[in-house]
Amino acid sequence: MTELDLTDLQDVRKSVKDIEMAIGKRVIGSEKIIRFMFISLMSGNHILLEGVPGLAKTMLASEFARNLCMDFKRIQFTPDMLPSDITGSIVFNLETRKMEFRKGPLFANVLLADEINRTPPKVQSALLEGMEEKHVSVGGIINPLPEPFLAIATQNPIEQEGTFPLAEALMDRFLFRTILTYPTREEELRILKSITDPPHEEEPVLDGSKIIMLRGEMKKVYASEEIITYVVDIIRKTREHNLIFVGASPRTTTKYLNAAKANAFLNGRDYVIPEDIKYMSRELLNHRLILRPEAMIENGNDVLGTLNRIIDELISEVDTPK
Repeated sequence: MTELDLTDLQDVRKSVKDIEMAIGKRVIGSEKIIRFMFISLMSGNHILLEGVPGLAKTMLASEFARNLCMDFKRIQFTPDMLPSDITGSIVFNLETRKMEFRKGPLFANVLLADEINRTPPKVQSALLEGMEEKHVSVGGIINPLPEPFLAIATQNPIEQEGTFPLAEALMDRFLFRTILTYPTREEELRILKSITDPPHEEEPVLDGSKIIMLRGEMKKVYASEEIITYVVDIIRKTREHNLIFVGASPRTTTKYLNAAKANAFLNGRDYVIPEDIKYMSRELLNHRLILRPEAMIENGNDVLGTLNRIIDELISEVDTPK
């Protein structure tokens, strides 16, 4: 394939579509999640996947990294882990007779943090530093993580045994929380038929270095005053709703706008439209809102359904820019 022309937005759109289709053939029904991974990567954020075991979360992350030719590592979180198990530690080198830093699995372009809610808060906080600061501190020395860096975390439903609820500060660092559900009958049939198909190797059209260059182009995407006001009004609505105890923070406003710019860019546009905002509203807000107890009266224990209903209601109450 020819070298990607960074000045042609349609080339970017085609390249992203090609990768989404390639991964979609291996992980059936994952198209929207792949787009959210791209948005998170382009905007320097991270994504949280939630669902029961066996829904191909690990395969989805590894396929994403493979198709972008980026270094991929996986951490299986357990209750007995220490922060040094993911960040690395200082060890004594017998050959050089010196202390040296040995990097942990956190040093990767794409990190799969598997079952993140099965590890204690002190390990979660070590991951938080890497996600937010793009570096880790060991022995008083700051060690930068490679660029680009994307954390794809998975968590089991909190009702399952042996889970540690994620702190609100950590949840807020994830741009999206996507809930994976069981595939449809048709999708499950396609999954079984695709098992015998070998992965089709193609020369990558995007890789880590190109992603870094594309980030610079993405920052040039135009957001009008009306679009900026639209985002601010949506976020402020979350703080005023009578069924929401804690709404979204000002940090969410910035993340929301940057994510919308990334989605516009990946769609081959150099400007943001209202559909970019609406497209990701549920997944971007559902882990940032804390509901009041009375919000659950009508919907029983269906927390996600209640959140989605309230988010849709908030979006409908804000005037859409023309």
